[in-house]
Amino acid sequence: MVFKIQGPFFTEIGEIARFTSRFFREVIKPKQEWEEFINQCYWIGYKSLTLVGITAFIMGLVLTIQSRPTLVEFGAASLLPAMVSVSLVREISPVITALICAGKIGSGMGAELGSMRVTEQIDAMEVSGTNPFKYLVVTRVLASTLMVPVLSSLAIAISIYGGYLGVNIKGEVSWSLYWFQAYDALSYGDFIPAFIKTFFFGFAIGIVGSYKGYTSKKGTEGVGRSATTAVIVASLMVFLIDLLAVQLMDLLGLT
Repeated sequence: MVFKIQGPFFTEIGEIARFTSRFFREVIKPKQEWEEFINQCYWIGYKSLTLVGITAFIMGLVLTIQSRPTLVEFGAASLLPAMVSVSLVREISPVITALICAGKIGSGMGAELGSMRVTEQIDAMEVSGTNPFKYLVVTRVLASTLMVPVLSSLAIAISIYGGYLGVNIKGEVSWSLYWFQAYDALSYGDFIPAFIKTFFFGFAIGIVGSYKGYTSKKGTEGVGRSATTAVIVASLMVFLIDLLAVQLMDLLGLT
């Protein structure tokens, strides 16, 4: 007996896989759209910096304030800088940054490319001899893959600084002592795996956002649906990649 796997969920997975394989085929072909790539890096990276920075600062501040009472109760208040830095570097800052990018970048890609699809701008590019996939999709996916790690690294630095202010709200820790304790608790095994997985976060966000917009249908209603589902699927992908990364690090003994 032959069982056929059907349904919109598995169909969607297959379509995204085919879309991803096309990306890898197109990315190695000349000529590269460097000008559009730099433009997308500006919009994805620089234009997201303010939102990411404010969120990271508040995140570090709140984490420190919320963690202090528990540590004080056990007489371990001196461990607060170390705990905050390890938590932010390993998990919190990279994942929160990726979720912010999934909401801002993923929805933006879905809406922009979806609008171009339903207004037949992409079809016009194909007729004029331009490769719309390379110009629109490849540049955006590469830019998000590069910019999300950069934003994540900046978010880590800003959030740890927010932790410094949080420590000094109800205590008094010198600048040099705080940063010494924060960095002394860290190792390359904390930062490198967290940094590497942000590349996969950025790639997933770019692929999902571009796919949803590039394959948008049903007019303006489809554009709105593409933007919404891009955020949902990209956020889910971030959590799945993070889960796999944590399991892999545990197997390799890096946790």
